[in-house]
Amino acid sequence: MLTELVDLPGGTFRMGSTSFYPEEAPIHTVTVAPFAIERHPVTNAQFAEFVAATGYVTVAEQQIDPALYPGADPADLVPGGLVFRPTTGPVDLRNWRQWWEWVPGAHWRQPFGPDSDIADKADHPVVQVAYTDAAAYARWAGRRLPTEAEWEFAARAGSTTVYAWGDDPQPNGRLMANTWQGKFPYRNDGALGWVGTSPVDTFPRNAFGLTDMIGNVWEWTTTEYFGHHRLDQPPKGCCTPSGRPDPTINQTLKGGSHLCAPEYCHRYRPAARSPQSQDSATTHIGFRCVADPSEAEHR
Repeated sequence: MLTELVDLPGGTFRMGSTSFYPEEAPIHTVTVAPFAIERHPVTNAQFAEFVAATGYVTVAEQQIDPALYPGADPADLVPGGLVFRPTTGPVDLRNWRQWWEWVPGAHWRQPFGPDSDIADKADHPVVQVAYTDAAAYARWAGRRLPTEAEWEFAARAGSTTVYAWGDDPQPNGRLMANTWQGKFPYRNDGALGWVGTSPVDTFPRNAFGLTDMIGNVWEWTTTEYFGHHRLDQPPKGCCTPSGRPDPTINQTLKGGSHLCAPEYCHRYRPAARSPQSQDSATTHIGFRCVADPSEAEHR
């Protein structure tokens, strides 16, 4: 069953930030047309329905073409995905390779490798999905992936504050999103008891009634990533990518994830953004779909 769509009126808003990371600048005025967006990220159960109906094989499960990765170690050119592994203690946060590991055999059914599964995570966001995997699901669903502007408009939900719920990350001590609790990357105390992803709709919805727009998993958008907002030309993007992903192109991710911590990745904010190559499949990236008004009428 597809996720319920929430109709949004569209409108004009101030996109970006100059208070945190340089790639979020400059702040600029953007207008988005009316659209509908899924209330929560696509879950494991929903992605499984798609795979059962189509026989789709994700990027992480496919053989890798060595020509796309010149100079790479042949031992790494096997199907798999990036898996987060906590360190044993404090480390230099400038080197992400200390907590990310390439794991052969990791894919959406086995997010952490062959010894893992999703048996008890049907209502968690699907992960280990590359950009083209998300786009393939969206086409099957009769929907599409959002642009960065659409995504940020939906996440802000009319707010102009640092977080969609205000300027306090935890108002009155209330945890508003699934983000890292503890000392990154070695001690995770859990967000409302969840270490890693959490079931969708566990945390408060925003003013538009959307859940997990912040935290839980990063989400793919169709906007190609640049190191800052481009005002000299419209953002590049493609709503219905197909075929093999291009490892030389970075897409813009939005929303932050359960791995975001203030001392390392203070990106659990609507304005935050991050680059990710189209072929990347990891344990903290998922997606949700949107629909144009004419398409939403047929939901």
